[in-house]
Amino acid sequence: MYSKELLMDIYLVMNQIRGFEEKALQFFQEDKLRGSVHLYIGQEAIAAAVIALLTDQDYITSTHRGHGHGIAKSRDLKRAFAELMGKETGFCKGRGGSMHICDLDKGNLGANAIVGGGLPIAVGGALAQKMRGVNNVTVTFFGDGASNQGTFHESLNLASVWKLPVVFICENNGFGISVPASQSTSVEDVSVRASGYNMPGRTIDGNDVIEILDTFSECLERARAGQGPSLIEAKTYRWKGHWTGDPEVYRTREEVESWVAKCPIKRLKQYLLENKLATENELILIEQQAEHEVQEAVDFAAASPEPDPSTVLDDVFADEEAK
Repeated sequence: MYSKELLMDIYLVMNQIRGFEEKALQFFQEDKLRGSVHLYIGQEAIAAAVIALLTDQDYITSTHRGHGHGIAKSRDLKRAFAELMGKETGFCKGRGGSMHICDLDKGNLGANAIVGGGLPIAVGGALAQKMRGVNNVTVTFFGDGASNQGTFHESLNLASVWKLPVVFICENNGFGISVPASQSTSVEDVSVRASGYNMPGRTIDGNDVIEILDTFSECLERARAGQGPSLIEAKTYRWKGHWTGDPEVYRTREEVESWVAKCPIKRLKQYLLENKLATENELILIEQQAEHEVQEAVDFAAASPEPDPSTVLDDVFADEEAK
């Protein structure tokens, strides 16, 4: 059903994200990054598969765990790593850092450090698309913790009332910081909450690229056809702590290892090999390409200049002449 080209590209993006995050962790441990980072390791299938079906004119909003979304949408590891290092060549000129990467030229309306903060922004983006009469959609990524915020309920309600072209994607990685979803959320599946807002809701395996593509393509078609929003809950797991300094005392190593065994990258690799869509050598070349591109991004960021202090007020105030 899906072309070799599409699946191989998704495999490349997943390896890019994994390599990027591993380097981010290394640089944090070496005190080369400003502040901490929230790693996406273990969740790569969701961003890579969903965004593979979008265009540059489609919007996304992201979360504090947003490197993967930003990489998949912009395909620019150099500017992403430069942003993490606070360099002038970053997406936001080094001013946003890990939790505020955005790229308006590619339709990324931005990551957001506020839990649930991207949901109403996505509704606004989808409203703008509908008012302009364009056949584009907005996708908003958020975690299971955000599904208990007021912004979640307000956003789903308004999107449904106005039949906006938005797809809500809950990346349920099992924890809101250190609190298991079972102790904070009243339902086992977040997707059932869609029924309260008169939209389809589906819970899927967030580590299975094919299932993600199948489900999201249906929701995408529905949105483009003017039939309104959908809610997808992709169940997955973050391999690392909530942030890079998390002691992780709230879960066992056995639990983590059980999910590492379900690695989404290995699962896609196995699918490609079993269905004879790629050879082992082809996949090794893709892995090597991703590793090379990540290292290029690291080198680019390390060699990039620091922001000039004299520009500290740039981009803070609107340029009246530009209006």
